Amino acid sequence: MRLKLKLATTAAMALGLTASVAMAEDVEVLHWWTAGGEAAALNVLKEDLAGKDIGWNDMPVAGGGGEAAMTALRARVTSGNPPTAVQMLGFDILDWVEQGDVLADLNEAATAENWDAVIPAAIQKFSKPNGNWIAAPVNVHSTNWVWANKAVLDELGIAQPTNWDEFIAALQTVKDAGKVALAHGGQPWQEATIFDSAVLASGGPEFYQKSMIDLDPEALNSPEMVAAFDKMGQLRGFVDDNFSGRDWNLASAMVINGEAAFQIMGDWAKGEFLRAEKVPGTDFLCFRVPGTEGVVTFNSDQFVMFKQDSPEAQAAQIEMAKAAESPAFQAAFNQVKGSVPARTDVSDEGFDDCAKQGMKDLAAAAEGGTLLGSMGHGHANPAAVKNAMYDVITAHFNGEYDSATAAEELANAVEGAM
Repeated sequence: MRLKLKLATTAAMALGLTASVAMAEDVEVLHWWTAGGEAAALNVLKEDLAGKDIGWNDMPVAGGGGEAAMTALRARVTSGNPPTAVQMLGFDILDWVEQGDVLADLNEAATAENWDAVIPAAIQKFSKPNGNWIAAPVNVHSTNWVWANKAVLDELGIAQPTNWDEFIAALQTVKDAGKVALAHGGQPWQEATIFDSAVLASGGPEFYQKSMIDLDPEALNSPEMVAAFDKMGQLRGFVDDNFSGRDWNLASAMVINGEAAFQIMGDWAKGEFLRAEKVPGTDFLCFRVPGTEGVVTFNSDQFVMFKQDSPEAQAAQIEMAKAAESPAFQAAFNQVKGSVPARTDVSDEGFDDCAKQGMKDLAAAAEGGTLLGSMGHGHANPAAVKNAMYDVITAHFNGEYDSATAAEELANAVEGAM
């Protein structure tokens, strides 16, 4: 489908102006933001572009992980008719870089808007591979968060834990009181989300870099990795018997409703608390997994731009990229989405307390070199490696391996997947 031309403003038609009217292409956007909050967040960008007289042709493909969207994208590109922009994550972006000359060049927009100075290098790894900007990052989600029901903690006299041992002690206190200590959904990606933090808490950011990102064989099968699996084993003792297959948002609901005290989950969980009209600091607490303070494990939604034939389509694409990176849009979008801006220079005015902490943490981690791609969410290693890790992590969590065997199996699985 060719992108259609449209009049820049219908007001000019109504006035019967005889002067030539500027023409603008619509943009066609492939994405999987179809849920209520996600769709509302996307509307912020649609309205921004409408103000620039650029129309929006929506191409939503349902599916939270984007697999169906990637299948649809391959069909479009193969047929020689790529969309203007595609929502994409992590190593999926780098895979398209290897597909030949199919991605657009956003260097003009990036230079004009000084993206290099305000977007962290860890995110640029995916937005600017090979030295050329091909994507506009719109947000950052981080995975090493704990969400806690404040009323439950207050009732049991539990202070916010500041280290791993205090966290385990808090979980034990909740369990002894007859409540579910750790709300969890037994799905591989959820276990991998927790594993991000277990690795950090066991070996720190340098070890995480070596093992999860560099895939160093010695790090993968090391005492630190055994310790990470030991921590997973500790946490396994605090989940309820019905955890298997539970969706993450249902685990969040257990904390919201006071059925459980804690959940380890990315900051998208905050949206569940806010939709339930819960207030940060009053009804629930948000804090980094004890032992991971000073580090942010992340994923980042980006709009990857595909080459367009016509100058009008190219111009609209550049305008979309600029709009997606503008501080005003990043603030408005992320306040709705629950994530934090990809830019570190956006004001935190209007953000809730958890987001303000997230923005502060992101800037500090970017400055200190401790902003690290999440293994659990496809920003540390390619999909084949990630999935091989998933298998071992879940097998261990379900009791199939002891910790030493799991570390050995992890190293073997990564070697086989590479």
